[in-house]
Amino acid sequence: MGAGSLPIAAMVAACNRGGETGSPTSPVPRNSTTAALPTLLPTTTPATAPATTLAIDPSRPWWLQGNYAPVMDEIDATELVIRGALPPELNGYYVKNSSNPPGSDSPHWFFGDGMVHGLVLGNGAAQSYRNRWVRTEPYVAGLGFGKGAPGGGNSQSNVSVFWHGGKLLSSGEVGFPYELNIADLSTVGAWDYAGALTGSFTAHPKTDPATGRMHAFGYGFTAPFLEYYIIEPDGTMSHRETIATPRSTMIHDFQITETDAIFWDLPVVFDLDLAIQYINDPLAGAMPYQWKPEFGSRIGVMPLAGGADRIQWFDIDPCYVFHSVNAFRRGDEVIVDVCRMTSMFDTAVNDSLGGEPSLRRWTLNTATGAVADDVLETVNPGDLPSRDPRRVGREHRFGYLTGTRENAHTVELGAVIKHDFASGARDVWEPGPTRHATEPLFVPGDATDLSDDAGWLLSFVHDDAVGESVLAVLDATDLAAGPVAEIVVPQRVPYGFHATWVEAGDS
Repeated sequence: MGAGSLPIAAMVAACNRGGETGSPTSPVPRNSTTAALPTLLPTTTPATAPATTLAIDPSRPWWLQGNYAPVMDEIDATELVIRGALPPELNGYYVKNSSNPPGSDSPHWFFGDGMVHGLVLGNGAAQSYRNRWVRTEPYVAGLGFGKGAPGGGNSQSNVSVFWHGGKLLSSGEVGFPYELNIADLSTVGAWDYAGALTGSFTAHPKTDPATGRMHAFGYGFTAPFLEYYIIEPDGTMSHRETIATPRSTMIHDFQITETDAIFWDLPVVFDLDLAIQYINDPLAGAMPYQWKPEFGSRIGVMPLAGGADRIQWFDIDPCYVFHSVNAFRRGDEVIVDVCRMTSMFDTAVNDSLGGEPSLRRWTLNTATGAVADDVLETVNPGDLPSRDPRRVGREHRFGYLTGTRENAHTVELGAVIKHDFASGARDVWEPGPTRHATEPLFVPGDATDLSDDAGWLLSFVHDDAVGESVLAVLDATDLAAGPVAEIVVPQRVPYGFHATWVEAGDS
């Protein structure tokens, strides 16, 4: 996740004129709105998630059906309907990345071409919506995943988007990030930090709220298998070093504290022979990653400023973690909250959707070497987490997650969950049996209120019954009350991965 700023007047003018250069005083079209409503749904929260209403054909890939299926049109819109009332302090750009194969034939949800969806909000109005494919080298050449070795500009850039150093960047699992034009979401090109980046770049960098430095990593299929980066607030990469690991494992996320960088080296292992099979025939299903629990699982803690020779490893039970909520240090203890699965890509148990999930807290004692792995929640524990960006690397109370529903044939998204890490209590907004929420991105509200639920949650929600997608805005202090506003998007927004909020007026 990332947050940042941009000159909102110039951005809005460009967006409202289809990307052309415009005067900051260009008129902003008025929205079509209904009367302001305190909430849009009943305030009661069901004890359990509603039964599935999705009709999935198990003979076809689930990621090409329903609202996972790609959209083909790139559109621009300024006449947006709002139900409820948008908070006037939401002034900026909400942008989300997604996997959106133009040929509708991707071999896996993870491997579609990147498409970003963006909405400009300001002064209580939804000023524009647009979506654009990230014009990566594979997209421009008309190639899908697996056509050539991934890396460099050969990236689908389909996982996340973030703002740092005056640039809006999209990123994928491997390869370089891509710079996007903040005004119209057009693609500027692959970004290698002025030649300092030679390997891959993570989709989950972490920006230290105190220093403005962005900390990131990349993993490779050949040595070096893991590299660590520090990027200064002006966008200059000031540090790059290799962290010694024995093999290429899939490392999707990591964490930081005020003083530490934390990595997890888990047994989802790159298999070169399977990768060759995949390149030769992507639709044959030879996933290039394999579950190898015999290789073990471990967590590494190293100095945030760098120093891979000082990394301290902690062994844990085999598992897999795509996403973490946050981390912080308390004396000798480093504490990390993660969305854990018992396995991933385990063909022996056919867990292509992941093994049994739970919300966990890892506590690593850097003085004694002790490690605790505490189960916080197993009933709809949630994933695709968010937290107050002002709390990155600092002790947090709340985390925000996406719930799921039982469905053997797909990943069925559902509720938005607020988890209290101090008490274990949960606040849940269940959008309804035919509606499905996505990642809840936290945007701080009043700048003087530092409580880590003093803000808004933004989540794309799709309704299968009517084919409608909206951007829901929820009050994080009263989640179960439902949205204070919903912006109706003028086309379907497929379920994507990760979003960012680019604050107006600070750049």
